[in-house]
Amino acid sequence: MTYVTTDDDTRLFCRSWGEGPAVVFCHGWAMNSDVWQPVLARLADAGFRAIAYDRRGHGRSDDPGRGYDLDTLADDLATVLEAFELTEATLVGHSMGAQEVVRYLTRYDGARVARVVMVAPALPYPARMSDNPDGYADPEQSAAMRAAIVADFAGFLAQAAPPAFGPETSPAQLEQAIRMMLQTSVQAAIETNAALTGADLRAELPNVRVPTLILHGDADQLVPIEATSRRVLQLVPGSRLEVYAGGRHPMLTSHAARIAADVASFVVEAEKAAA
Repeated sequence: MTYVTTDDDTRLFCRSWGEGPAVVFCHGWAMNSDVWQPVLARLADAGFRAIAYDRRGHGRSDDPGRGYDLDTLADDLATVLEAFELTEATLVGHSMGAQEVVRYLTRYDGARVARVVMVAPALPYPARMSDNPDGYADPEQSAAMRAAIVADFAGFLAQAAPPAFGPETSPAQLEQAIRMMLQTSVQAAIETNAALTGADLRAELPNVRVPTLILHGDADQLVPIEATSRRVLQLVPGSRLEVYAGGRHPMLTSHAARIAADVASFVVEAEKAAA
């Protein structure tokens, strides 16, 4: 475990397990790198270097009270890649993490990255607007959710988390997830949510020119597959979609073993194809 420091002096908590081809993980909204541990452990055991970090304002990273826009978050990802001196890395982003991955690729012209995995990506444009009728996030409801977080973050999560995770999640896992989310500052939670729901990446996705694997559950009610991954599949050249039957949005809890296996297979296949 270590920390890397960004250009605005924000320290980001990182963990790196194993040796081999590098796979870097970006977590979803209001989570932190702990959510990836079951995947990290399996990949490290399978001969990969698995790296994950806490977004600013989340987990053990600094909470600077600023920099929650997508450009700065992509710059933070760049800092992590540079600090570990990675090349030919695989980026894996869950939900909002997939937005950060795409913005990094377009902002840095794909530097240091060989391939991408998007897990239940909050793409291409969540907000339901007149020019985006397929968006799944109603702006008024998103604003009301942020107000509820400011009023009582713990109470909000106590109501929202159980249906999101579903009955297949054990009480202990649910409790752990809520504790993890409460390590996110309220300021970071509301500002990253605003960035997430307002991120229009429709024009950027066709510029993703690395092999791309999309993993999504067909029971995801928070980020529905029809409004997101199936649209991403059409926008990213040569991308491939794997549908997880019964998978909800918190797939990392319920399908960690399969995600790890799919990521490992994807990296090996891509490296063979490149060779």
